[in-house]
Amino acid sequence: MFRRKPAQPAPVDRWLVIGLGNPGGEYERSRHNVGFLVVDELARRHGGRVTDRAAKSLTGRVRSGAHELVVAKPQTWMNLSGQAAKALRTKYDVPLERVLVVHDELDLPFGRLRIRTGGSSAGNHGLDSVITSFGTKTFPRIRVGVGRPVGDAVDYVLSPFTNDERARLPELVGRVADAVEYTVEHGLERAMTEFNRG
Repeated sequence: MFRRKPAQPAPVDRWLVIGLGNPGGEYERSRHNVGFLVVDELARRHGGRVTDRAAKSLTGRVRSGAHELVVAKPQTWMNLSGQAAKALRTKYDVPLERVLVVHDELDLPFGRLRIRTGGSSAGNHGLDSVITSFGTKTFPRIRVGVGRPVGDAVDYVLSPFTNDERARLPELVGRVADAVEYTVEHGLERAMTEFNRG
């Protein structure tokens, strides 16, 4: 008598979304932490929490349509983000083309975003660390514009948003979360066409 083999589970369409930022309440609402804010928004939308500790990060798992999103906030401090990013890729076994890094960008005006794969870090040391750890510049990322200051850039990115920016921040974070979901659902090329306008 032959026994039927148990059905194999369908492969999980998994994406890893890494929002860059600094741990601690002091930096919670700073410009450098916009990646953290986007990760929190994705978790909120899909009924998840970013509270598990894994791979030098706070993580959570949520479903977005037919896709699983592992959302993560590295706890290594911004300049060592690559350590966590590499550990996250290893733990969750996600191919590089499905690792989406969300980070602040000085060279874009506040409220603008750009989806791209590859390119330089434009001086973002967290992104420099990720590039070094991955051994390549070619991975998907969403650059979130915070504007460039007249004075010191380090003080600027570590400072809180202005009152005007705070009023516009929920819309910006929501739009970036939309871009993440759209990228996962439709792919990078269509997402770039849809969100890189303006």
